[in-house]
Amino acid sequence: MIIDIIGDVHGYADKLTGLLKQLGYVHNGEYFVPPKGHRALFIGDLIDRGAQQLATLETVFAMLDADVADAVMGNHEYNALAFATLDPKDNSSQPERYLRSHNEVHVRQHEAFLAEVPFGSEAHQYWLQRFYEIPLWLETDYGCFVHACWDVDSMAVLKPLLTADNCLTPEALVMTAQKNSAPHEALERVLKGVETALPEGMVMVDKDGAARTQVRVRWWLDDLNTRPIHEIARVTRSGLAQIPKDAMAENIDFALKTHKPVFVGHYWLTGNPEPLSIQVICTDYSAAVDSGYLTCYQLDTAKPLPLNKANFIQYRHD
Repeated sequence: MIIDIIGDVHGYADKLTGLLKQLGYVHNGEYFVPPKGHRALFIGDLIDRGAQQLATLETVFAMLDADVADAVMGNHEYNALAFATLDPKDNSSQPERYLRSHNEVHVRQHEAFLAEVPFGSEAHQYWLQRFYEIPLWLETDYGCFVHACWDVDSMAVLKPLLTADNCLTPEALVMTAQKNSAPHEALERVLKGVETALPEGMVMVDKDGAARTQVRVRWWLDDLNTRPIHEIARVTRSGLAQIPKDAMAENIDFALKTHKPVFVGHYWLTGNPEPLSIQVICTDYSAAVDSGYLTCYQLDTAKPLPLNKANFIQYRHD
């Protein structure tokens, strides 16, 4: 079987439809039917950013319901749940507080979704319940699929909180949203990746305008703790220029503990697609900007390794 692993769609339904047709999927009036011997897998971040949120969700979930596709949760689906859920642990006298605050940055990140699915509406409640059906990760005999990082130690922390299919429950959402807790740190690692501290006193502003004292690292590289931050950071060129070249990464507690190929999204890559390492593929090539291409990696379950850049397919919408 061929698994068509599709990168972050972010509400660009036209790009999704174009890619599916390019891959040979045919709409039967209800859902996109895959070519014989194919199955789709969505690597998370279906929502936010683009102007076709509902069309994207309806396309993907019709395929999930027809059992011709699978999906894993992205940080944006998780954020949508947390944004809409009151924090039961908050005893302050302040106005209602949610698991994900409604500050300016978070509202801006989520505004495209809420423009089509108004907060608190019946449609909003429906799609939140559907998000609970998406597992945080999938593992098969031929591969590992997760939105940001395959970290078995973090997964071991999360597993007792989840359903048998690795899906969140409302209780698990609350527990993983509590900052400075083990479940929160584990959830962050799985859905957002591995980070290391920037040099003391340094603050970096990300693409959404949030100030950060941590930087994501390319966890698929070897010997993370012996490399300069400059060498392993996953940031923009302007961000990279701010990091002193002699600043070293410290205390990165991570090792890739599987011999299977690992498939992720999340990382806003550009350029010609190619494997990140002999074991790791990313299918997020920035489809959430006009110049980015929705990208698929076609995995042959009979021969998952070696990974091959020839297996990438991009929908060139321009």
